[in-house]
Amino acid sequence: MTDPAQLREPDLPRTAKVRRSGLRTGWTTGTCAAAAAKAAATALVTLEVQDAVEIGLPSGRRVTFPVASCRLSPGAAAVAGAVRAGGDSAGGDGAGGVRAGAMRAEAVVVKDAGDDPDVTHGARLTASVSWRGEAGLELDGGVGVGVVTKPGLGLELGGPAINPVPRKMITEAVGEAVDLAERGLRVIISVPDGERMARKTTNGRLGIIGGISILGTTGIVRPFSTASWRASVEQAVAVLAAQGEQPLVLCTGGRTEKGAMALLPGLPQVCFVEVGDFTGAALRRAMEYGVPRVVFVGMAGKLTKLAAGVLMTHYTRSKVSTGLLGQITRAAGGDDELAARVTEANTARHAVELWTEAGLLGPAGTELCRRVGDVLARFCAELTAAAGTSAGVNPPAVQPAGTPSVPPAVPPAVPPAPPARTPPVIEVVMVGFSGRDIIAAFPERVA
Repeated sequence: MTDPAQLREPDLPRTAKVRRSGLRTGWTTGTCAAAAAKAAATALVTLEVQDAVEIGLPSGRRVTFPVASCRLSPGAAAVAGAVRAGGDSAGGDGAGGVRAGAMRAEAVVVKDAGDDPDVTHGARLTASVSWRGEAGLELDGGVGVGVVTKPGLGLELGGPAINPVPRKMITEAVGEAVDLAERGLRVIISVPDGERMARKTTNGRLGIIGGISILGTTGIVRPFSTASWRASVEQAVAVLAAQGEQPLVLCTGGRTEKGAMALLPGLPQVCFVEVGDFTGAALRRAMEYGVPRVVFVGMAGKLTKLAAGVLMTHYTRSKVSTGLLGQITRAAGGDDELAARVTEANTARHAVELWTEAGLLGPAGTELCRRVGDVLARFCAELTAAAGTSAGVNPPAVQPAGTPSVPPAVPPAVPPAPPARTPPVIEVVMVGFSGRDIIAAFPERVA
């Protein structure tokens, strides 16, 4: 099977839809864990309880968080008393004969997810910090933080489900309190009630057992509302179209957008649109404005969903078809054994790892991109056909005379568009999980 039998653009569940008031951004579990870790590390160094802490986000922005709870262990408290009496807290043994390893500080930062319907909203991200015998940071997960039991997540099997960006944020935050080149710290991140929260996520299916994942790539949670995000995507396409004959570069997220800008440096910033899960909405608007060329940039997971014919790719409404990736493996020259292993893969990332081990990443990635390109071209062709029998795609509803005026749910206005025109040229780029390197493309040369 080369093409999906039917293209689908499922809607989000009611709980993730329109909110008429302004939507607040929030903070990721990774950001809150980093803040708690710095607060505890600062308390351990200064021997003083902290009530607020400032950390840096990946963007460079500095943010201050309230510390819900901060305490020093009895050993640390004894050292604090000895220091006030003129003792010495540095070195292998603290004052009063208390070993440095017995000194411990704990801090809690409560997660505020803003207006996002996040199951971890209100979670108490807790960091326990103690000295260790060698320089550097040792990071581990405690109660309520999941353990990785399956491949394909880019994390060590048997290790805590603390993703790379949060690890980096925690290291940098703690490094602001302690020179890790000279001294060593052990940091344990825990989330009381995290195991219960994890039952409402897909962690179990992915092999993350016993708790939640510590996540985040920007440090910020942007609230998910179908109407508001869709409107922002459509408005961005309209702004791009007003600039003239420029290509539209649709990126699935923040990392892919930054990567796409680096890979296509000759294009102005207005060309790049973070489309999220709303590929169908973005293409529909691009068609209406007659955008001549669309470059879609994404990682394996979203590309697989699109290749299966799903134009709205939010995790609540679609999942990665590893069976499709198995078909792609065969089409790219892989044998039946490899195809079977890919079909049983835990995630799209796991499939990519299997392709890489077999030396098939380039051909398989190209085939995946080709199938995505076919789906997107078919979607645009269907829009063109529909436009031939209507005044346009998704024309605004007309209210009967005398109907009370209802204010729009989303403030940003999208300029009116003409009926759909000739389908754009579609190009698809698959990038690595860092978002910075091209794995494959179709057509193979993208300029």
